[in-house]
Amino acid sequence: MNNIFNPDNKFFSFMGRVADLMILNLLCIVCCIPVVTAGPAIAAMYYITLKMARNEESYVVKGFFHSFKQNLKQGIVIQIIMLLLGIVLAFDLYFCRMMSGQGAVYRIFSYIFVAALFVYTMLFLWIYPVLAKFFNTTKNLFRNSILMSIRHLPYTLLMAVITLIPFAVFFVPNVRAQSLLFMVLILFGISLEAFINGHFLVKIFDNYITEDT
Repeated sequence: MNNIFNPDNKFFSFMGRVADLMILNLLCIVCCIPVVTAGPAIAAMYYITLKMARNEESYVVKGFFHSFKQNLKQGIVIQIIMLLLGIVLAFDLYFCRMMSGQGAVYRIFSYIFVAALFVYTMLFLWIYPVLAKFFNTTKNLFRNSILMSIRHLPYTLLMAVITLIPFAVFFVPNVRAQSLLFMVLILFGISLEAFINGHFLVKIFDNYITEDT
């Protein structure tokens, strides 16, 4: 009977983790609102979820803002670069699609830009957790993120699937079910993705740390 109310039992541990993910999700969303601060916010979220994946004790709010402040300047620079790259790619893809009927050249360029979009997605999945884990120059962060995404391509594809799953909510035909799923996403959708991906990233990052020692 005493075990039921023991804060260390599995139920309370699970509920504590759910509460932490909800708080983390809210912090990330709020800090992403200025857009340019999305980089350090996502990195801070990964800083916490990587600790969670290792079962390391961490104060969510304190740890989040510690990482947010630590990576603020570099994270903003990275976010601006990612935003500019995303805008350029979106414009190029839109232009080539509009002009695809004008000749084979535009279709070829559209395939090239689709491939570039795939590389951009790979970079997006890795750059923020790499920023959260490693101290490096911005140039090397981009370089290492691309190399890691290619070297660990199966994990990259799995992380991409996990990240894209929430978009399936838009295709749910039942309005009540869709509203419920939207609420779940708002509560801890982003942080849950980072938490799941964090279990893969921890193993990969630990191997790089081992190689460097």
